[in-house]
Amino acid sequence: MSNIVVPELGESVVEARVARWLKKAGDRVEVGEAVVELETEKIDLEVSAEKSGVISDIKRQEGEDVKIGEVLAVVDESGARAATSDTAATPPPAPSQPPPAPSQPSPAPPVSGGNGSRGQVNESRATPAARHIPKDNGVDAGSVQGSGAAGLVTKQDVQQAAPPTQTGDKGAPIREAQAAPTRTAGDRPEERVRMSKRRQTIARRLVEAQRTAAMLTTFNEVDMSSVMALRERHKESFKKEHGVSLGIASFFAKASIAALRAFPALNAEIQGDEIVYKRYYDIGVAVGAEGGLVVPVIRDADGLSFAEIEQAIRDFAARASEGTLTLEDLRGGTFTITNGGVFGSLLSTPILNPPQVGILGLHKIQDRAVPVKGQVAIRPMMYVALSYDHRIVDGREAVQFLAKIKDFVEDPGRLLLEG
Repeated sequence: MSNIVVPELGESVVEARVARWLKKAGDRVEVGEAVVELETEKIDLEVSAEKSGVISDIKRQEGEDVKIGEVLAVVDESGARAATSDTAATPPPAPSQPPPAPSQPSPAPPVSGGNGSRGQVNESRATPAARHIPKDNGVDAGSVQGSGAAGLVTKQDVQQAAPPTQTGDKGAPIREAQAAPTRTAGDRPEERVRMSKRRQTIARRLVEAQRTAAMLTTFNEVDMSSVMALRERHKESFKKEHGVSLGIASFFAKASIAALRAFPALNAEIQGDEIVYKRYYDIGVAVGAEGGLVVPVIRDADGLSFAEIEQAIRDFAARASEGTLTLEDLRGGTFTITNGGVFGSLLSTPILNPPQVGILGLHKIQDRAVPVKGQVAIRPMMYVALSYDHRIVDGREAVQFLAKIKDFVEDPGRLLLEG
């Protein structure tokens, strides 16, 4: 026998939830074959079998919370060999008696388990709720295919297998498909859904950020004319050479790194009564995934080209959508950029990603009338927001930091001079 256990889940992650069993009791598994999916506060991951065999017992059901090292299932290594030998056994001889004539149907066999009554669910393979379905529902439970873990027959399986009926000749009601309940003026429908591990963590960290940091936000606006013109001039050659489009995110990443060099407090964190100034630049990029917001990190972004930054962002977005981001992708980060503009946001206040002390919010590019050299002009403008921890970043620094980003983006040639 060998156990399938909850593996190490990564930095600071100690608990997971059983999201979905990919195998059921009695199934054969091979070494390295995925058996169960676990949901953690950061990512979802598959747990694989370390030995080949047959799953003899599932210890934890879907929806249960589990901790590192706990047993999820038991694999019987000898069961695989036994199952293989059984399939090679000689088939039983044909019966000596001829089968009954078609006009003489055999009586329905009794259902095993329970009291053997027709319509009673087999208790050895059914959930408690399914066992209490009334006997007169017209269902032969022995023929019901279970959809629960390990093939268990659920209450819904029995109900769905019940035949739709009509009223008999004598007016006796026969079971019908259940109709939708009639709404009354006082009805207030509600649905209660358990929060995912990731959503619980997002909620906890957002509250923590607001409770532990002295968070303020400063705003500015950026004229995107130069960046958009540069992208238009080079978009075809850039994509042909690098295989990725030139977006605006790389410009703001480069501008942020240049501004962080000038204002290192925004690339720091507080540890006890000390400020830790970080001399490297790991830029987090917020990505909206189906299960909730995630922030994968571009390591040593200061040493990457525009193309490499764009490729990293595209890769993160694709893997977030597929659910294949790893814990290493999400670890650390010294500063974060979030772009609500892709969803149409015109202005918002981003919340810090602890223990970081700064986050830059980008927004929708919108044509607006602005004064240019004494005249009114229509320019593509973007509001930008910087949320910061006032415990170590003063308002003057925050305003100057955001103004420097504005200067770099409005004159992107300066990014080359800054190196």
